[in-house]
Amino acid sequence: MDMCSVHHNNTFLRYSVSLLGYGFYGDVLTDSERKRWMGPARYDLSGVKMFLTHHYYEGTVSYLPARGIMGTPRDASRCRSGCVICQHNGRLISKKAERYQMDEETDREGEGEWKTIRGKFLAINAASMSCACPRSPKGLSPAAHLADGTTDLILVRKCSRFDFLRHLLRHTSKDDQFDLNFVEVHRVRRFCFTPRHCQSDSDLDLRENGKHQIFGQICRNHPACGCAPAYSSWNCDGEILTHTAIDVRVHSNLIKLFARGIEEPTVFDDLTNPCAI
Repeated sequence: MDMCSVHHNNTFLRYSVSLLGYGFYGDVLTDSERKRWMGPARYDLSGVKMFLTHHYYEGTVSYLPARGIMGTPRDASRCRSGCVICQHNGRLISKKAERYQMDEETDREGEGEWKTIRGKFLAINAASMSCACPRSPKGLSPAAHLADGTTDLILVRKCSRFDFLRHLLRHTSKDDQFDLNFVEVHRVRRFCFTPRHCQSDSDLDLRENGKHQIFGQICRNHPACGCAPAYSSWNCDGEILTHTAIDVRVHSNLIKLFARGIEEPTVFDDLTNPCAI
């Protein structure tokens, strides 16, 4: 199965096999760590609290799209045992990895153009698998695959509380959680995130020079003033990362698992699904 390596300033931090979450899911984890005495109920309480606070974070996301592969994050193809998409894309990514070293220079020159998105985000998530659970039966990204050499990058832009609630509730139903104008999803091989406070001076708004920048920093360091925090934390498979500016690279079929595998589809599933073999 695939694994993501997380780096900061070219220094390896950690591997991720399921979810990397910044913003909402990072805040929920950070807040829940202060309530460990509550047991599992702390996640529900922290989730409600973070939904009500409705923090958003500014930053820049750059990603390398996965080109020439089968499947998209919205094609509703579920990863099953003997998945055709994983077999096809895994071989394709492996061949490319042999031709190009996974570093910034060769990726930019040999693997196509990077895409860059700047904005205000409620959540930035990278799902290397569906991340299904009792509260989200389909998962954060229902069509994510275990061994296709990619991860699904989900960007939730700043929106109203009502709209964000609509997005969250769609995880519990059959509705497409990506079919909203403030949500976008991309299947990527690599991505980088830089929070606004870490960007160079040339990337900052010139209006924040001088006093505005000084007082802005004071507000960031004093949550009691009611200002939104400048940055969140990354939730890496349930652990908090110490850095916010990260570079994430997907490694195709990095590990092999000796397990039963995902169950075969039932008679109620769509037998025309090319991934349900």
